[in-house]
Amino acid sequence: MKLLITGGAGFIGSNLVHHVIDRPEVEKLVNLDCLTYAGHLENLEQVAKHPKYIFEKVDLRDKAAVLAVVEKHAITHVMHLAAESHVDRSITGPGDFITTNILGTFNLLEACRAVWFDSKSRITDHASRFRFHHVSTDEVYGSLGATGFFTETTPYAPNSPYSSSKASSDMLVRAYFHTYGLPTVITNCSNNYGPYQFPEKLIPVVIQSILARKPVPVYGDGLNVRDWLYVRDHDEALWLVLTRGKLGETYNIGGHNEWANLHIVQLICDTIDEFVPKLGGDSRKLITFVKDRLGHDRRYAIDASKIQRELGWTPAHKFEDGIRETIRWYLDNQAWVKTVLAKTKA
Repeated sequence: MKLLITGGAGFIGSNLVHHVIDRPEVEKLVNLDCLTYAGHLENLEQVAKHPKYIFEKVDLRDKAAVLAVVEKHAITHVMHLAAESHVDRSITGPGDFITTNILGTFNLLEACRAVWFDSKSRITDHASRFRFHHVSTDEVYGSLGATGFFTETTPYAPNSPYSSSKASSDMLVRAYFHTYGLPTVITNCSNNYGPYQFPEKLIPVVIQSILARKPVPVYGDGLNVRDWLYVRDHDEALWLVLTRGKLGETYNIGGHNEWANLHIVQLICDTIDEFVPKLGGDSRKLITFVKDRLGHDRRYAIDASKIQRELGWTPAHKFEDGIRETIRWYLDNQAWVKTVLAKTKA
């Protein structure tokens, strides 16, 4: 397996690189990343000198450069994670989400089609050697009420520029399977949390605000519900889909951990008060309700029974355990937080 991971310097991508690089099936691991504000080589210091690891600083929007990487490294497997992913940023500046998430995915699909197919648009011999795994989000499905779950057959109903761009890229990948026979699989995951998450997302924002004794912002009434997935559980699910998933299929990956935002914030407050008593305790007093986000979906919840049934995957971490590991990681890695935030402000 000559594996290309796009977005490998980001949150999920860097955790995935760590998770798969020592797998015996992987002969070469190429990390393609253009190092935006959310991509940091500091996430990969432990593997930077690994004999299998190669880094390519390339923007997916550069079609020729993407093709060159796929050709040069004779890529056989792709795990496509690179994307603009922050909903708030998509509301204030949707353009980058359209060009990166849609055009970038198109460029990558075209590169693989050019390398893996012959002049008559037929996939070359040993088709089982190739696999294009597109990693997406549950936000493409829109919003749920108080009950029910997203399944792989739930109609798409994206409500933000971010989720619309991901829905569009999902449809492109699906079309390349049905039109050209490109060997694709798609996964749609719930909210990830864990080490190396850039400090703009809910959980690291809350942790850093509490440590700084600053107001902890909570949108609206704080009762928007998400299904939370520990990133290292997600890594294992992604590997199973890459290696064993059925071509042309979609698999939903969820953590079976539904939590309202406010309750997560309260849990983080209480856990930091336990871990760092010198802060003075009663961190819940820092909770500050702010104006709700535009188009804020009320509830997401994943039905992950298909991946459990077909590939035997279930999440190993309960949220209460995973969040303690995550908080401890951020407490122990404040130098990393300062470094990535400083680069953003530079």
